[in-house]
Amino acid sequence: MAGLQNFIASMNKAKGFARTSKYAVVITPPTNLEQLASLRNTTTVTEGAGRRRTFDSGPSNPNANTMQDLSKQIGRQVNLHCSSVSLPGHDLQAQDQQHGSAPGRQIVQSHDYNGTISATFYLDIHLKERHFFEAWQKMAVNNNTHKANYYDDYIGSMEIFQLDGNGKITYGIKATEVYPTTIAGIEYAYANSNQIATQAVSFQYRQWYNLTEDTIAQYEGLNLYDLEIKIRR
Repeated sequence: MAGLQNFIASMNKAKGFARTSKYAVVITPPTNLEQLASLRNTTTVTEGAGRRRTFDSGPSNPNANTMQDLSKQIGRQVNLHCSSVSLPGHDLQAQDQQHGSAPGRQIVQSHDYNGTISATFYLDIHLKERHFFEAWQKMAVNNNTHKANYYDDYIGSMEIFQLDGNGKITYGIKATEVYPTTIAGIEYAYANSNQIATQAVSFQYRQWYNLTEDTIAQYEGLNLYDLEIKIRR
């Protein structure tokens, strides 16, 4: 009985348990998107008397313009429609070290952030969420020339937050250098008449940080409304 009372007291002190259904996701597309979208191609024409006129011949990076438009139109919708997401892990990489016949020790040599971040998104009737990630992938590689673009041109970030029952942020991480590496296929079937279509996406990233540590950022205790204001500043 004492053990049960101690458990209840511990749970009350901790203000309950974390729920995996209480979370929020904020996906930020490439950080230099505005700069890329502003670049324009020019055409110079030589006229009579050797005069030259320069004309605007359109955007230098049409994919950046498309991605910028989608981000403004449905960026918040993509975040809200994230129906599941995996919080990434962290690995310590160790090497065995042994002296003589004594039992060996695993000595840490480095660390890494293996794997990808898996997420699933509800799709609206126009599959705008899929359009969003397709446009992002086009920032990484040109579908016509099949050439890869500069790394900095297609990396963004992703923030994942644990919320309490009142929508307050209790834990959060920020993954850096993020981009959608895989857009999964969608399976259609007549039998799924009442099933909402979803889109699975795998994100590659370099590393992540704990945002709720005091030394990194002041996210702890914010609610979703405050978070949106903070991010849009």
